[in-house]
Amino acid sequence: MGNPVDHSKSPWIHARFAQLTGEPVEYGKRLIGLDEFPQAVRAFIAEGGKGCNITVPFKFQAASLVTARSARAELAEACNILTFRDGGILGDNTDGIGFVADVERNAGVPLAGRDVLLLGAGGAAAGVLGPVLEARPRRVVVANRTFGKARALVERHASLAASMGVELSAAGLDAVPGTFDVMVNGTASSLGGGGVPVDARVLKPGALAYDMMYGPAAEGFLRWAREHGATGRDGLGMLVEQAAEAFLIWRGMRPPSAQVLAELREELAR
Repeated sequence: MGNPVDHSKSPWIHARFAQLTGEPVEYGKRLIGLDEFPQAVRAFIAEGGKGCNITVPFKFQAASLVTARSARAELAEACNILTFRDGGILGDNTDGIGFVADVERNAGVPLAGRDVLLLGAGGAAAGVLGPVLEARPRRVVVANRTFGKARALVERHASLAASMGVELSAAGLDAVPGTFDVMVNGTASSLGGGGVPVDARVLKPGALAYDMMYGPAAEGFLRWAREHGATGRDGLGMLVEQAAEAFLIWRGMRPPSAQVLAELREELAR
């Protein structure tokens, strides 16, 4: 469920997971009006729906709709997965686990000891920050157009950062301190066709520049990364890995995410 949602490859991913695991899953996509999200969830439950993924711009709304949250969803205050069970709505967030798995396992870039810049303070960035801190980078800066939102997100994660030995701070997009090994675009700039919201000086030579968007929406960001000596990566792997975690929650088994990611990239290249 989201707005927009036409571009989503999640139905293809979950259909392939179902084929490979033999699990009986029917998964589609629904465009939801901006003021219709709670009604849409209730209608889906009434139809017999068992769960759903949530994408922009409803992840914060989803967190306020649930009857129970996982610890990671509680920290993020955002949900990208709902499970309908025993008359309740269970909220979770698999975005961060999906992101870390894609960066460390699929891209081969360990986050431990690195300097990480996270752009944005919306639902996508909120879901990623906790698992990134648990990967024990040296430093994480959350930068956002509205500094107060970045500061609130940082304050909510301060205890976790301290327990992991990670230096965590907030900044405005025009005042990002230092340079970074990994830059993550968790804003909607690519989806809206806008430019990269920070200056390229934040990139260390050979840095990983990661856009959570994928497909045509990410092409401008990837081109910008190449032009400034960074290794660009889109969010397709994150999409597949967070979907695999959702599948595990719903069906009790982990699908072969690496195989499905390779197949999806080949499918999109045709």
